[in-house]
Amino acid sequence: MPANCRIVFPAVVAAALCCGALPARSDELPTRIGACGETTIKFLGGRLEGDTTFETGTAVLYDNGGVQISYDREEGAIMSRVGDPVRLCLVSIPEDCPPGDDRGKVYAATNLRTGATWEMPDSAHMCGGA
Repeated sequence: MPANCRIVFPAVVAAALCCGALPARSDELPTRIGACGETTIKFLGGRLEGDTTFETGTAVLYDNGGVQISYDREEGAIMSRVGDPVRLCLVSIPEDCPPGDDRGKVYAATNLRTGATWEMPDSAHMCGGA
């Protein structure tokens, strides 16, 4: 990671946006409800930087730029490893969001190595929230 890249909350999102830690060979992030793509896990950790026990929740960053964040321990995700192949499907898109606020899309993930599944939004807050 470049020295001039400062990681802030949530660390997983900052790393992706600040440092260009985006796709190598992944399908594009789905944009239509019901659409799916395959990618790999680039980062897996607690919701807050430094949390290695998932006490603050779960955060997953994918090689295609996708992000999932939850305040809960998502056991299916926690059983995964960096580099695992994942099928990521768009489940829902929030409606009536303020212009430019596209947070709150929900993705369902299936780990293609373990068969584990989980569903989480792309942000800790829905559009229009904190």
